[in-house]
Amino acid sequence: MRRRKKILIIVLIIIVVLLIPLIFKDKGDTSFNAPELSELEYSEIYFNNDSANLKLSGMLMLPEGKEPFPTAIIIQGSGPSYRTNGWYLSVIKYLQDNGIAVLIPDKRGCEKSEGEWIGASFEDLASDAVSAIEYVKAQDKFKYMYIGLIGMSQGGWITPLTATKTEDVSYIANISGATVTTDEQLVYEETNNLGPYTYKFIAKLIAPITAENIKKKEFFAPIVGFDPIPYWKNIEIPVFFGFGENDQNVPIGECIDRLRENDLNNFMIKTYPNGGHGIIDTKAKIMNQEYLNDLVKFIKDVNH
Repeated sequence: MRRRKKILIIVLIIIVVLLIPLIFKDKGDTSFNAPELSELEYSEIYFNNDSANLKLSGMLMLPEGKEPFPTAIIIQGSGPSYRTNGWYLSVIKYLQDNGIAVLIPDKRGCEKSEGEWIGASFEDLASDAVSAIEYVKAQDKFKYMYIGLIGMSQGGWITPLTATKTEDVSYIANISGATVTTDEQLVYEETNNLGPYTYKFIAKLIAPITAENIKKKEFFAPIVGFDPIPYWKNIEIPVFFGFGENDQNVPIGECIDRLRENDLNNFMIKTYPNGGHGIIDTKAKIMNQEYLNDLVKFIKDVNH
């Protein structure tokens, strides 16, 4: 009886110890103020990806002022795309307000685009981006000065792949885009997803197991093992990497190290304090103003 009582007490102590991180979890406020879609002027556009036999849709945002305009094509992050995404709209509105034309295609299978993003490879998504470039070149809605790519989060893996498929990309800006492999990024993200619910050393032990399960999912299987570095080595146009400090999705230290280890030292790389994955100003609750200013300057300086 005594022994059972001892065991029960030990078990209860272990449970309490394990629950401490959950009890004291910092829920925090991750919300931020972003523009509404209704605040932006845009045209509905459609274009074809002939190689995939898909009709794709998107939004074209033109600035005021005299043409031709520097132009940016947004490559969206993981999962489905929504036109109301405040993170994307924060970037788009600032570019539009500062004289830069923006095309944001709806990801295949989302909004008014045909196809299916689940099961699509980065090659597939890069072909959609190339089709968007071809649309800008062929349209008569505005005159463009040059075309560049903005990869947001997962879109940062797709930008160098896209740029190796066409000679019409004049610059690349990556917003929190990883340069480590998809597998490495997934384990890092899983570690941080589990972290608030347990101790860090336990999260590190469990993360590779949960990551292996995710890699078997239909949406992740086509991108397992993708390494962007071989593509970055073929990029000779201006590149700007913007990272937010304390990013829980992307290991920015390892990403920057990988660029340097591979002698990719000509890229502009800047980390913004306390911004996290969205590069958010946590006090003002908006996207970091310094980053947005740097992005506009980078794009406008491309031909200088």
